[in-house]
Amino acid sequence: MNDNASPPATEDRIRSGGRIVVGLDGSPGSLSAMRRAAHIAEALHCSLVGVTVWHFPQSWPGYEISGWSPERDATSIAEQAVETVFGGRAPDWYSIVIREGSPARQLLNESEGAEMLVVGSRGLGGFAGLLLGSVSSACAEHAVCPVLVIHTPPETKE
Repeated sequence: MNDNASPPATEDRIRSGGRIVVGLDGSPGSLSAMRRAAHIAEALHCSLVGVTVWHFPQSWPGYEISGWSPERDATSIAEQAVETVFGGRAPDWYSIVIREGSPARQLLNESEGAEMLVVGSRGLGGFAGLLLGSVSSACAEHAVCPVLVIHTPPETKE
């Protein structure tokens, strides 16, 4: 390497004032991702967008889900994340986005133009968990911005 080489281009650096996106599903991994994303956003003076994705499952013939709303559940997950991470009051640089559809697709859409996408490595699974390990893999493979995958350490048995 040449000692007189110019410093690397700054396009790969996070811009102050940019936007960071974090995927939320209420799992410990997504809450860890939100904590890390909040720390990064605050330190770099970026906005942070918490994204929770839902979809209404296809019902079985003759079976109705009465009074249940996956959108309401997604909103509750997003609000609980604010309570857990920020102590109930989100800072002015944080916002919530609730979307219907595929978690990976919606996170990729929301991350367009973002400085970074942050996701947990494992969701809750099933219908309650909206972000799965396959989502973090899809995001890492297809996002057009840097992706930070937060691995939650396994719980210690005492």
